[in-house]
Amino acid sequence: MSEINVYEVVKKLVGEINPVGETNTDKRRFENLKVMIDLVDELLLDISDMGFRYRNNYQDSMKKASNSANNFLDNVSRTYKKEQ
Repeated sequence: MSEINVYEVVKKLVGEINPVGETNTDKRRFENLKVMIDLVDELLLDISDMGFRYRNNYQDSMKKASNSANNFLDNVSRTYKKEQ
């Protein structure tokens, strides 16, 4: 049996987001897109909070988590600035 990852679970729960040019389908998919955007926004806020909260912590595991979160956010920022 194949393993299903979190991404695939979310896609199944939210539904398709790509428009197809049919009004009723596209309305439903646009609502799905808004759900996906809200989810990503919440996840990014969680990651940002984690990066900020533990940035000066002396415990290695907390500092490592903070650094990882901040590096991820820096990479996201650089990636999407290039595409604009």
